[in-house]
Amino acid sequence: MVETQQELTRDVFLGGALTIWQPRIGYRAATDPVFLAAAVTARPGHHVLELGCGVGVALLALGRRVPGLTLAGVERQDQYAALARRNAAENDLSARIETADIAALPASLKRGFDHVLINPPYYPPTAPAAANAARAAALREETPLGDWVDVALKRLKPGGHLTVIHLAERLPALLAALDGRAGAVVVKPLCARAGRAAGRVIVRARKGALGPFRLLAPLILHDGSHHARDGNDFSAAAQALLRDGRAMIWDDPRTGAISTKIPKS
Repeated sequence: MVETQQELTRDVFLGGALTIWQPRIGYRAATDPVFLAAAVTARPGHHVLELGCGVGVALLALGRRVPGLTLAGVERQDQYAALARRNAAENDLSARIETADIAALPASLKRGFDHVLINPPYYPPTAPAAANAARAAALREETPLGDWVDVALKRLKPGGHLTVIHLAERLPALLAALDGRAGAVVVKPLCARAGRAAGRVIVRARKGALGPFRLLAPLILHDGSHHARDGNDFSAAAQALLRDGRAMIWDDPRTGAISTKIPKS
């Protein structure tokens, strides 16, 4: 059952370009879905599927940035799927949201997509469960990571792209799941501050490709060595993605090198 208005908050993303209803208590989307959306290299006319879309932040942020996409999302928790539909409608974005487990997708989603994006549960089944059941279901892995990757790759058309955000410590498992099935793998570490180890990684892979593995320079999320003042201290590069709705740049086509610039898409 969808929560009452008093149990929801309406939160602003992309500097106000996207407004999202989500539960006041439970799993709440923050920056990771926005970074995931920024990393997807979709173009107008592409078909996009998000597995485990929650209230729709990543899918709708991508739809806001890139016009003309055909958007589909799958979410197993009824209340979150209902909110994703509401969020799409209230942001004037067309998105088909199905309530289903990724292990039993409806027939309408069993076709070739240009892009599949996933922000899977981060923590293992043995991790302490959150007090809120919906939050626990969103954060604690029940379906193995390899199964998420398997379902995603089966939904991609040949040459389609899979984009994933996950904990840095899960990178070996993610690469193992991709081995032999998707190539041209590119990894973008996300570091809270300069000089710190990566906490998250964004991984992009192309189904059936044979390109080499590349590990890119990290995206530094915050300025300074520590949080020294009230308010956000996001770096200019992070602000461009989170507030301005810009696309993450993977390659500089002029030199073949990685670009530090983040132009508007």
